Amino acid sequence: MSTRIVIADDQENVRSGFRLILDAQPDMQVVGEAADGASAVELARLLRPDVLLADIRMPKLDGLEVTRLLAGPDVADPVRVVVVTTFDLDEYVNTALRNGACGFLLKRSGPTLLVEAVRAAMAGDTLIAPQVTVRLLQQLRAKEAASSHRSPQETLTERELEVVRLVAQGKTNAEIGAELFISPGTTKTHIANVQRKLAVRNRVGIAAWAWDTGHAIP
Repeated sequence: MSTRIVIADDQENVRSGFRLILDAQPDMQVVGEAADGASAVELARLLRPDVLLADIRMPKLDGLEVTRLLAGPDVADPVRVVVVTTFDLDEYVNTALRNGACGFLLKRSGPTLLVEAVRAAMAGDTLIAPQVTVRLLQQLRAKEAASSHRSPQETLTERELEVVRLVAQGKTNAEIGAELFISPGTTKTHIANVQRKLAVRNRVGIAAWAWDTGHAIP
């Protein structure tokens, strides 16, 4: 079954470009477009897409508010939202993640990363543009992972520490798998085990722990 996607961006050429990229994938289908935030929320609630791609600077409602309304912690049946923007301001990244976004991309990231972000969202991962990841995680390490100051509930294996280091460097599951010569599925299992051992919710928490404890640098 194809992943159903809604694109929300106030620029028609951006929506058209994203549609061309995503519709070209055999397992993806763009089922709707919205030119402003209010329409994006309405369309997402009507169509219930698997993933919503949301720009930040849109009329009526910005993408951060769209994310909160559709994916925030108080939403009973959240939609997977990937924020795709021109602006990599730390304030935007932090707010998007707090509001429930499962991805943060820059429009200049390219088609490959766009497709990978959608797939990551469907797999329950959070993909953040490599251009902003390391800077973001360094700044979030104390704020986003309170658990970073305590020891893991269980000792991490050498392989898990290798995975942690690469997560902290902003690598995707596919990149981690390629570097460690393991499958993306095995990578995902390692990440899930690390999250459990560190008692963190996502990759941001893993990377924050890594930066805080010196495991981000080999």
